[in-house]
Amino acid sequence: MNQPKIIAYMKPSCGWSNGVRAVLKKYNLAYEDRDIINNADDYQEMIQKSGQPLQPTLDIDGKIVADVSGDEVEAWLIKNGYVKPSNTAVDVPTNAACSDHPAPAPNVSFGRR
Repeated sequence: MNQPKIIAYMKPSCGWSNGVRAVLKKYNLAYEDRDIINNADDYQEMIQKSGQPLQPTLDIDGKIVADVSGDEVEAWLIKNGYVKPSNTAVDVPTNAACSDHPAPAPNVSFGRR
């Protein structure tokens, strides 16, 4: 299988984001991890590409998969032929909400430009 180009727009510390990271690691898929909490440009890019503000959002070979859990990403990757199902265990839950996360850095502002 070919290695897809993956850009993942996620929070640095979040149950949903960590679940997506675990699934990508499970399948040995390289990806660019974009921090939407501490980088306003990454956040704005995610909104522009996906048309919505929720995360995790992935750009997989130009296809947008928005507001997903690790389980949903895994199902999407399998359905679209990027990976074959695997029973390999992961080290974090792949379908868990964010319990909390740090506030954005003081010099980062969010909102429409």
